[in-house]
This record gives sequence, C-alpha cells and structure tokens, in this order.
Amino acid sequence: MVTRRALPLTSERPRRISILGATGSIGSSTLAVISEHPRAFEVVAVTANDNAAKLAEIARSVGARLAVIANSSSYGELKAALGGSNVEAAAGLSAVEAAAGQPVDIVVAAIVGAAGLAPTLAAVKSGAHVALANKECLVCAGDLFMDAARRSGNPILPADSEHNAIFQALDGEPHEEVERIILTASGGPFREWSSEAMATVTAEQALKHPNWSMGPKITIDSATLMNKGLEVIEAHYLFDFLPDQPDVVIHPQSVVHGIVAFRDGSMLAQMSAPDMRIPIAHCLAWPGRKSVTSRRLNLVELGQLTFEAPDLDRFPALRLARQALDTGGWATNILNAANEIAVQAFLGGAIGFLEIVGIVEETLGRAAALNAPPAPNSTEEAMFLDQEGRRIASDLVAARKIPAILAAGSG
Repeated sequence: MVTRRALPLTSERPRRISILGATGSIGSSTLAVISEHPRAFEVVAVTANDNAAKLAEIARSVGARLAVIANSSSYGELKAALGGSNVEAAAGLSAVEAAAGQPVDIVVAAIVGAAGLAPTLAAVKSGAHVALANKECLVCAGDLFMDAARRSGNPILPADSEHNAIFQALDGEPHEEVERIILTASGGPFREWSSEAMATVTAEQALKHPNWSMGPKITIDSATLMNKGLEVIEAHYLFDFLPDQPDVVIHPQSVVHGIVAFRDGSMLAQMSAPDMRIPIAHCLAWPGRKSVTSRRLNLVELGQLTFEAPDLDRFPALRLARQALDTGGWATNILNAANEIAVQAFLGGAIGFLEIVGIVEETLGRAAALNAPPAPNSTEEAMFLDQEGRRIASDLVAARKIPAILAAGSG
C-alpha cells in the first residue's frame, strides 16, 4: 500500500526534481507546473528516449545538471546541442537508470511502457519520492515494485489523474473502511460507435480524444479502454486492494476522476478539469498544494454529470485486463507487452483497430500454453516476460499482415 511519509515544506531550498521522460506529454505538463513556481523547484536531471534536440532545449531552459538520452546513437547530437552550457550529457539505458538514482527529492517517472521499469525502480531505491505516471511498472512487476517501495519507506505518489484522485479521496482513511474504489473513464472517441463502425477506424480518428491531450500510445489505449484495464491492475497493487475492489464506470465529462466508496455508504470523489497539470502539481507539492493555471470547474455551467457501465462486448480490453489480474503474475506482464506491440502495429497501419485487443487475447492464450513462468522476482525476469510477450505478439501481427499484402497484390 502507498506510504505517506512527506517531504518537509520549507522555504529554505527548492525541492530537487528529476524528470524521466521529459519530452513526452507528462514531462511537458510537469515543466509547465515548475515554470509557475521557479523558486519552489530545482530540476536536477532530465531524460528522453530519442529526441536529443528537444531534450537539450529543456535541459538548458530549466538549468538541469544532467541530460540523458536513452538511444546511444543520439549522444553526439545531444552533446553538440548542449555545447557551451553547464549541462552534462550522457546516453544509454544504464545512464538513464543512473540518472533516476540521482540524489533528489522527487522523481517524476514518465517513461512510456515497460522501458520505464528499471529506471523507476532505481528511483524508488534511491529514497526519493516517486511521482508515478508509468503504470506499466505495476502492470509488469507489481509485487516486485511495491516491495521495493515498502523497503524504501518513501511514498509512491500517483500522477495518473484517476489514481491521484483515489489517493486524495483516501486521505489516510483506514484500509478496512473502504468497500471499493471507482475509476472513471471518458469512454474515448468511440463510446457510442458500433463494433461494425469501429472495424474501419483509422489511427487519425483514434488519436482524437474528446477530453484529454495525451501521447499517442495512451490515447489509443483510452480508445480501446485498455488504459482503464491497466489502471485497474495498477490500483490493485498501488493501494493494496483485492482484485475485485477497483471498479470502472464511464463518465463522458471527465470531471470526476475517482471515487472511494466506504463501508458506511459514504462516497468521496475528487473533481477537476481534465488537465494533467493538476495531479502533477499535487504530487510535486504534496502534502501541501501549489497553484496551477488550469480551468476551474463551474458546477452551474456543467449542469449535469453522467455515468454508465462499460460495454464489455464492444470494448473487451477491460475484461481481458481483469482476467489477467485474476490469473496473476506473468499474465499482466504479457498483457501489457502484447498491447504495446499491437498499438504500435495499429499506428503503423499493419492491423485494424479491433485487432489490437484480438492480438492481446491470442498472445495471452499462447503464453499460457507455453507454461509461462510465475510472477517476476527481478527486473531481469520481468523484462524476459516482456520480451516473450512482444515476440508472440509480433509473430501474430506479421501473420495478419501477409493476407493483406496478398490481397493488395492480386488487385
């Protein structure tokens, strides 16, 4: 369960922050919050996967001491872009992990996908507070990750809007007082579409989320509802609830982000505009708060908020995620790996929208038939599972591409 040992809020010095995944959407939102409070925060290290030019620009603008690019072949570009500055440049996966372990107060973990596991674990073990925006750490190796967090004694602060909402609504309430938690989902751009209509969805259509501005992978996950399935798994590990305690409801307005239902019938909800700067500001300032320039809710203008049950026939990703959580261990890791490959294939035009979940389901079936190993006990075991899931899913994608190529040739 998330611990709550807080940093002291003093004016003696700014809070030192490292941002893993600084060039992505979460990184951009974090930098926006920091820019509003330049005396409250000091950025020590920033990392990115492969955008050396943007990373160098960020490092210079915030006065970071260290900038690390994961792709080693981009080191020269990063080094040149930082020429004449006081920012140290480094490259490679081990360098990213080392940057995550820098002595800071808060690490914002925003690396997308399973690639974020090792660096985020390094951040946890360093003793920093971790503002977690990488749900795959918990999906791929939930027990391993939370065991490390418990040993560190420092809190994991959820930066996802839904889990941050639950964190705020729980507010130290005894665990046994909670009946269930409710994660809300907008329903994505295809909430009212039929399965037949979704069969012809393009990547351009799927990337147009009705409420949120996010990176491409999480936007597609939102459209399939896989994102909500991953969040159910994350909530199970993060808050130490039973697998059936996290619930999901569709809430098209994206105003209520999470609800805690207590055994006396009370329900506490967190509400805000759909803006990632709000939960990120909460993490950076916790246990206090910092102002952030975001739209304020006007309840009269809102008029009404609506909720509905998710349709598991049209959106089976949520069902698959729950099944993987019930299976335990290896299954959630394989689920995530297969989904990453399938989403990438869809964005690349290799498969259709509805085939994303089909690839994931078939990958889980094949992994089970191969006597998949138990839950990972190390980063190496977790990444082995991840690679196995990717291999199976990639084979399935390749098999689906062949008939399309033959059909195009015959025409």
